[in-house]
Amino acid sequence: MAPTRASAQGHLRRLLASGAAVALLSPALCFAASGANQGASEALFLAQLLLLIAAGRLLGELMQRLGQPAIMGQLIAGILLGPSVFGALLPDLWHRLFPSGREQQAMLAAVAHLGVLLLLVLTGMEADLSVVRNSRRAAFSVSIAGIALPFACGFLLTELLPAALLPDPGKRLVTALFMGVALSISSVKIVALLVGELGFLRRTVGQVIVASAIIDDTIGWITIAIVFGLARPEGIDTASVLRSVLGTAVFLALSFTVGRRVVSRLIRWANDAFVSELPVVTMALVIMAVMALLTDAIGVHTVLGAFIAGILIGQTPIRARHIDEQLRGLITALFMPVFFGMAGLSADLTVLAQPALLGLTAVLIAVASIGKFLGAMIGGRIGGLTRAESLAVGCGMNARGSTEIIIATVGLSLGVLNSTLFTAILAMAMVTTLSMPPLLRWSFGRVEPTAAERERLQREAAEQASFISRIERLLVAVDGSPTGQLASHLGGVLAGVRGITTTAIHLNDEPGGEATDAGRVERTAEVLTLAAESGGRVAEHKSAEGGAGDSADVKVRAAESSTGQSEIAAEKRKGYGALVLGREPLSEGAQFDPQVTRMAREFGDAVILVSARGTHQRSQSYRPLKILVPVTGTPVSRHGAELAVALAEGSRGRLTALYIVGMSSQRRPAWGTRIAAALAPAGTARAVIRDVEELGRSYGVAVNGIARNGASAADLILREIEAGRYDLTVLGVSPRPGEQLFFGDTAAMLLRDAPSSLVFLSSEPGERG
Repeated sequence: MAPTRASAQGHLRRLLASGAAVALLSPALCFAASGANQGASEALFLAQLLLLIAAGRLLGELMQRLGQPAIMGQLIAGILLGPSVFGALLPDLWHRLFPSGREQQAMLAAVAHLGVLLLLVLTGMEADLSVVRNSRRAAFSVSIAGIALPFACGFLLTELLPAALLPDPGKRLVTALFMGVALSISSVKIVALLVGELGFLRRTVGQVIVASAIIDDTIGWITIAIVFGLARPEGIDTASVLRSVLGTAVFLALSFTVGRRVVSRLIRWANDAFVSELPVVTMALVIMAVMALLTDAIGVHTVLGAFIAGILIGQTPIRARHIDEQLRGLITALFMPVFFGMAGLSADLTVLAQPALLGLTAVLIAVASIGKFLGAMIGGRIGGLTRAESLAVGCGMNARGSTEIIIATVGLSLGVLNSTLFTAILAMAMVTTLSMPPLLRWSFGRVEPTAAERERLQREAAEQASFISRIERLLVAVDGSPTGQLASHLGGVLAGVRGITTTAIHLNDEPGGEATDAGRVERTAEVLTLAAESGGRVAEHKSAEGGAGDSADVKVRAAESSTGQSEIAAEKRKGYGALVLGREPLSEGAQFDPQVTRMAREFGDAVILVSARGTHQRSQSYRPLKILVPVTGTPVSRHGAELAVALAEGSRGRLTALYIVGMSSQRRPAWGTRIAAALAPAGTARAVIRDVEELGRSYGVAVNGIARNGASAADLILREIEAGRYDLTVLGVSPRPGEQLFFGDTAAMLLRDAPSSLVFLSSEPGERG
């Protein structure tokens, strides 16, 4: 919960009293007072940056503590440093610090423009397309109605404005189109941020709001880019307009088909091929620049290319770990305060002292707010939402925030707006954004979740904490043996059904040999790819209502030796979530082969060890799997159950969860087993089995849960394997300290005696001996 207003103000007073703010701002003010600003000056540019960054950070911190977005504080910082406050109180000092020379202004404007593009990349990356797919009917309805009504209102309002308020009366149509779009779109960044902070991001109404904002932004930037094309000095050219419209359509079609795969491969190539620091961030910036230049070449603004680049980058599997963390810090710390501060500097609130202009601003705020609210609410009702949900959607779609400020800034730079209209739009963006949190809290309080929604929220909460869902990339290391082929098949199934990017290393089958037979590598690639495609088809079929997930991207190459240690070490730094390891010999009796131990320890994190037995040892024909997963209620056991569910789903197989009452790896006398069972909590078995059943239900996998008493866990598991004729047993395990890879007595006995295939999932790094 955000601190109270009084506590936030107290925090700011303490910060100012400590002298930190003065220490941050005084160098720039002293520089301005010295009058050292002859011509374009790099030192003056640094002083301007210092003021904008420091003031934006301080006021952004204050606004966050008051429950508002930080960009509002950065915008207010710009207004305070602009002609409205600083310029009015100390005009001479202000003109020294922010001179009107074009060369000096161009330095700050260049940083601000780059900030616009980078901010749009982040906005695009935050556009979760799965949210749009899951709520597409209501989202499109809300977005279209929520754009149409305020667009018409903004267009008509501009047509009625006196010519004196327009930047160029001869281009009234262009300004009217621009104002219509500017008043009609929402800020997906602000909407997603506030809905998430209120805890409604995964609620149905929250998903509709965010999905509608994503569609709003996409439609808005396409339209704005075309309108900007109309704003060229030479006037409206029908041929240029048609070229821009058709070029935009082709650009979007290619971006979301061929471009999506190209971007994904480029990001992965940069991550895998370069050893220097932050190569993925460099590649993301290159992609942004290329796509921005492409949109500029077809006659629309660069902002569209940056936004679409962000969407495509956001869909790559490496995005979360590299780009989002590394790029966001630079944008948040440098470019956002400069850009929003520059927007504030461009606003002259003193014009609002004129009653006519103040009235125009009030009308603009009313038209934008009422039009958007009614349009979104009507769209929600058409899309099947309840009255309370439609009311919440109408409140949530009213935040303009960063999107409006970006549009207004670009419009001012192109002459579509003058300073008066720019200031009015800026005031509208601030008022609608600042009013959104209390309105959302009030409207969300009226929306009660349905039983189906509660069940979905519980399932999604479980999936979010899932071990499997955190695997972005999968590394498969196998040889040509039956064990290697089974590991390839299981790795492919997992990759396909969860859409995981996968790299396979085919180990040399002959220790000391120089190369791996090409035919065996092809066989591994074939098994892995076919399994991935099969698992992918399962995922697409099951997600027909919510939209198909990402397909797996699989590549296979040969290792130079049978050990594979150097290859695993080289691949590990590229960011893999788990290693699937299948080779022979995997073990000798109850002990893992020393080479397997070294390979697993080399990878260090989650390792999936596969051992082919029974029918899988005799034949590489993989039918739907009949899987047994022993469960105990521990985290590692839950991880094993998650893997078993994914394999059962991808192979269209059957799954049994076995809970052993008073489970122990040690043999007990009969009386000891009865005492252990009697002392166990009454509902433990049922609760553990129910958890696996619910996990399976969320993925469409029926789980048969059983509980058993017996002399030892290993004996009971072995009996169940033979009685149920299972093809595969999946066991979540923890590595024990020591030089040898050891998962406990139960795993050792299964490794020695199990008649059918085994999978051990070690999801916790072990201690090195």
